[in-house]
This record gives sequence, C-alpha cells and structure tokens, in this order.
Amino acid sequence: MTAVPVEVPFLVVGAGPTGLTTARLLASAGRRCMVVERRDGTQPNPSAHVVNARTLEIFRQAGFDMAPIERIAGDPADMGHVNFVTRLGGELIGRLPFERQGDECLAYTPTPLRNISQHRLEPVLAEQLAAEPTVDVRFGTEWLSSSQDADGVTSLIRTADGRETTVRSSYLIAADGAGSAVRKSLGIEMIGPDSLRDFVAIHFLADLRPYVADRPGVLHFVMDPGSGGTFIAHDLDHEWVYMAPFDPSRQSIHDFDERRCTEIVRRAIGDEQADVDIVRSGAWHMTAQVAARMRSDRTFLVGDAAHRFPPTGGMGLNTGVGDAHNLVWKLCATDDGWAGPGLLDSYHIERHPVAEVNCHQSATNAFKMVLLAGALRLQAGATSDDLAAVLADPVRRPDIDAAVLEQATHFDMLGLQLGYVYADGAIVRTGEPPTPMDDPRHFAPTGEVGARLPHGWLADGRSTLDLVATDSMTLLSVGAHDRWAAAVDTARVPMSHVPLDDDSIDSAWRSMCGLGVGGALLIRPDQHIAWRCDTTPLSPEADLAHAVATILR
Repeated sequence: MTAVPVEVPFLVVGAGPTGLTTARLLASAGRRCMVVERRDGTQPNPSAHVVNARTLEIFRQAGFDMAPIERIAGDPADMGHVNFVTRLGGELIGRLPFERQGDECLAYTPTPLRNISQHRLEPVLAEQLAAEPTVDVRFGTEWLSSSQDADGVTSLIRTADGRETTVRSSYLIAADGAGSAVRKSLGIEMIGPDSLRDFVAIHFLADLRPYVADRPGVLHFVMDPGSGGTFIAHDLDHEWVYMAPFDPSRQSIHDFDERRCTEIVRRAIGDEQADVDIVRSGAWHMTAQVAARMRSDRTFLVGDAAHRFPPTGGMGLNTGVGDAHNLVWKLCATDDGWAGPGLLDSYHIERHPVAEVNCHQSATNAFKMVLLAGALRLQAGATSDDLAAVLADPVRRPDIDAAVLEQATHFDMLGLQLGYVYADGAIVRTGEPPTPMDDPRHFAPTGEVGARLPHGWLADGRSTLDLVATDSMTLLSVGAHDRWAAAVDTARVPMSHVPLDDDSIDSAWRSMCGLGVGGALLIRPDQHIAWRCDTTPLSPEADLAHAVATILR
C-alpha cells in the first residue's frame, strides 16, 4: 500500500535527543521538516543521563522551554558524586565529585551540567515540538531507503501498518542511532573497535537511598569480585539501572530472566532481601568508533549514527547535539543562498575531529578503571575475602587512593565539553592552529577563532551567548561602533551588530577575549567565533567582507 508522496525541505531520521534537537533548530529557523522514528514513541527505558553545560546552552538557544527540562533534572545533592564501593551498602573505597554542577560553574556557563535521564528528556522535547506547525514528527515510521541526485534526496518510508510513502527532501539528516540504517545504506565504514566489552543492563525500580545513606551519588561502582558492576541512579528513591558484565560467547542475554536479574542486583546491593522490581534487561555493547565520513552528498550523519563512544564520560548524547548545532545553520545558509555549497564541507571538517577526541577520551576513561582493579588486586580468581584483606591492609591504602584519583578525569571534563576549538572549516584563522587539549578538565575561556564565544554576564542579566542570532552572523564590537555598523550594513549577508560598552559587559570579559579598543568578534549562529579583529582596522568594510567570503565559501 502506497500513500501520497510528501515533499519537505528536511527529512530527519531518528527522534532521539539529537534528531529532536535538529528539528527544533530547523523550526527556530522557520524551516519545515519531517522526523521519522521507527519506535512507536519516545525512549521508554533509562539510557543516557548526562546532559552537559554545552548541550543545555544549545537547548536554550534553539528555543526549547527550559523550565520543564530543569524540573526533570536530578538534584545535584543526590547526583553530585561517584562512589567506589565493595557493594552498594558495603564499604566505601573511594568517592569523587561528579562534574561541576554548582554555582561556581556560572562563571563559565549559564547552564551547568545536570543529570537528566534520556527517557524523561525525550518526551519533554517531543511534546514541545508537537506544538510547532513546521515540524511533522511521525513515530512508528521506518526509513527504508533513499537515492540522491543533484537537487535532493528521495526516501522511502513505511508506517507500522505497512503503508509506504515517498518523501522528497532537499537534505536527509541521519540521527538514527548506533545501528544507523542510513549510514549502512551509504556504505560508510565505522573506524575503531566494535566491541570493547559486553554488559547486561538491568532496569529496576527500588528505593535504594537507605543503602547509599550519607554518600548519595549518580554512579556507584561495585568492586566486589563476586558481584562487580555499576549502579546508575536515575532516581535514588525509585529508579535504577545496574550494568553487569557478561560474556556473550558463554552466555545468552536470554539467560538473564527476572529471577536471575533480581539475584544479581540484590547481591550487588549486599542485601539478599532487598525489595527490587525488575522492569527489563537487555544486552549493551561498548564500542569506540567514529564514521569515516559524516557526509555523503546531501545526506549527513549526526549523533550515534556518526560516532559510538564508551559511556565513560557521558559524551554520546552531548556530542550528537553539538553535531546538530554545527550543521543546521550551515544547511539554512546554503539553502537561502547566502553561503556557497562549500560551506557544507566544513561540517565534517569541524565535527569529525571533535568526535575522534571525544571517542578517544571516553575509551581512555574506561581503560583507567584497570588501574583501580590493579590496586585492589582484583586478578582472575580473586574473592570477596581477598578484596577485604587488601582494603584492611594500611600499606595498600596509598595505592588505592591514588588509583581512585586517577579516575577523576572521567568525571570532570569541562574543558572537553566547553573548550573544544575548531582548527579548520568555516573560520578565518590567521595565527597558529589551536594546541591539542592535554587535560580535559582544564577550561580557560578564550576569544580564539574556532572557540565557543566565552560566556559573560551582561548588566541586564543575560549571557553574552544570548546576543548571538540564530539566523545570521553576529558582529560584537567593543568600540568604534559606528565604523563597524557601517561595515555590517555593507556585508551582503544576514548579519546583526551588537555594540558592547563598559556599562553592558565588564572589562574582564573583554580581556578574556583579548580584544583591544575598537576590536570585534564575528560569531556564527552556532556561537563559535568565525573571525576576530583585535583593534579597528583601516578598512572595516573590506576586512569584514573578505572574512565573510572566506567563511561562507
């Protein structure tokens, strides 16, 4: 059965956080789009839970109502630490802060990181999109195939009742997850190991607050040899996931029925009578891969369709949202004709290195857990009594404490989240390329070309990030405002001019950006610095025009 063909400028495949953010950004730009999702609704089970500062900044700029998102965020008092324990209710081996969630982070961002479970986030995002007249979200609809030509993409989709429809779009955006059917159809290879370790993820309901007592946290690593795994608290009082390693060469996921899952969870808690209600269990494979290409003509890969990371660092969802933010303004600028088609090449040029760095750091975080296992002498055949003996030996304590501290990078990556700098692409760089990041924890805001515009609080309570237009370039000047305004008027592309004076922004922000009197920053719609002029040039019009032509190809 075939339905009437549909024409829409943008077709987004996948309605996870990345796909929904893509649609929200397109709607904010006044574009029509269709989102198709094979599932019959939003994510029903806990999955990702870390929504970092940059992602929340993007949500904010995209036009999502942040109040409902804030309401479903975990309380930092509950979610602000990571524990290494013998068992959940057993001995505490070590404890670390989980990211920077407090007010001290407001100097760097208007939206500090929060723990927001994906199965709670997706319905909020989808509900808001349902009110958008330019967005058509279709659940229970599977993308089947597509073909591309010089003018667009023709896709075939099928609903759950078997009806097939042809969709003609200018662009296809694949946000269809780790097993991306779109990516596979294009023959794009994933580079990196496809299986680092296998786990059974046990989703269960329980009030485990009494077991964590005065040491609440979002992650609890159980180190006991007889029950090793990781508790993820989606709600200390109600909802959890336990990740237990398993060997698919010797076990089947079907072996993990409700009775066995209950036994595993209770053993890891350390209470054989603990009241737990198993919801479901499923296999989860840890991989570390990045697509060889993130673009094929008019089709673009975003999110897990383009990269698959270990969960150690929580970068998967967040990198995908960053992909969407980078891509959508370029599609719109190209579609409107104020950018050349070469601008779209910069998507892969800019985002692929970010994906590779995030993948590498996530894998490094995972491998560092071996150091703690070594300090605890958890070699093959070790028992609970062996672990107890190691912990009771004061000679071993310095090595154990040092191994716990080695895990700190895993849970403190503000530099990676906010400090990535595009080395090439839709920018004008006149100096040396950025120095590779050697410590993901270190974040020093900078006005360097390719970096995200530094956040600073304005006198009216807004952030400097709020000054950036979503549908045009933005020029921020710190002096010589009339000359820069004249240059903007002759720019021949959509561009807004925002003059900043000492009474609107403090001098510390200007110093952070490295701008002298009369300097200016040209900001892209994705809030990254495309060009800078440290002081007023002899010919602002000519210099700005040359920069715009270079950036927009």
